[in-house]
Amino acid sequence: MRLSITGAVLLAAGVLAVLTGLLPLADVTALVARVVPILLFVVSMTVVTELASEAGIFRWVARRFRSWGRGHAVLLWLLVAAFATVCTIFFSLDTTAVLLTPVVVTVARQAGLPALPFALTTVWLANTASLLLPISNLTNLLAEHEMSGTSPARFAALMWAPALAAVGVPLLFIGIVFRSALRKRYDRIPVTRIRSAETAYVGTVRHPATDRTLLGTCAVVLVMLLPALVSGVAVWIPSTAAAVVLAAVFAVRRRQSLKFSLVPWPLLLFASGLFLVMETFRHLGAPVLLGQLTGAGHGAVDLLRLAATGAVGANVLNNLPAYLLAEPVAGTPQRLAALLIGVNAGALITPWASLATLLWHDRLMRMNVLITWKGYALFGLVVAPLTVVAAVAALALVQV
Repeated sequence: MRLSITGAVLLAAGVLAVLTGLLPLADVTALVARVVPILLFVVSMTVVTELASEAGIFRWVARRFRSWGRGHAVLLWLLVAAFATVCTIFFSLDTTAVLLTPVVVTVARQAGLPALPFALTTVWLANTASLLLPISNLTNLLAEHEMSGTSPARFAALMWAPALAAVGVPLLFIGIVFRSALRKRYDRIPVTRIRSAETAYVGTVRHPATDRTLLGTCAVVLVMLLPALVSGVAVWIPSTAAAVVLAAVFAVRRRQSLKFSLVPWPLLLFASGLFLVMETFRHLGAPVLLGQLTGAGHGAVDLLRLAATGAVGANVLNNLPAYLLAEPVAGTPQRLAALLIGVNAGALITPWASLATLLWHDRLMRMNVLITWKGYALFGLVVAPLTVVAAVAALALVQV
């Protein structure tokens, strides 16, 4: 609800800027041409991942985690970390925060392990693991467009080293801080049924029994979708095709799951308004002021200045407006990569730094997992700077 209200206010402000001439129509036309395919991808991938979750894909994987962990908490945690990383890279950070978090916490609880290290792993990796591919984060898709439509392979070639560092630092921190909890053993009895967060903790309708046709179809669609998303074809095309296929199958097998709420209307409203407002600020010269902070060089120090500016902007505003404001002062692929490090991997301190963090916390509250924002911020004040510095250092080293 708050996201919808914020989006409505932003959209009204953006429309007012257009009507008053602060934002020229030519700029609006260019903006629409740029962001509509991106928003279409976001919508279609949301539908795909929601329907895949409804079919039981995430619960199916989670059931096996407890067995594969062989009774060792640290091995179970590493499996969760690996799955969160893959999920973020290919299905975006919001998918990890919204759909994976409840399942991971439930698995930890059923194994008799503390939920906190597993919960922090999902939210931190949702943000920091979103550097490798354009599809991992909305900011990456915007940067890919700014790089003149560079291919996913070239994007990954630029980002692989900082992405690796951005995943490694948070995991190292969790491994050290929660080493006692991760040394524990748990009962290896197989998990025969993992209930969703809504079923187990909110008391809504239980999920129906697993439909093997739906589960198998979703698995096949996802397996076919992953290579299509990194093939170089405009990503909205395969994601939309996948959404249509899954919607058709669900219409036959489980029609009640096709709800109006599958489409992320609040996010669309928020993003549309935000794009208009940030484009207005850019037109009025905000990037010129930011340029005084970020510099214009390509040395390690210059890249760190840009990344730090992005990280501060993300934690003060949000990672999306922080990226949009600083994008014009980046210019080159290497500087855009540094900016992405700042706004994505550095968005670990304030709750509003990324939408994924707010969604993650909402899921935890529903599950009675209490994590205070003060504690989250204190951890983030340590992890975010270390992650940004390590990722920028990795970027500078591989680009030498």
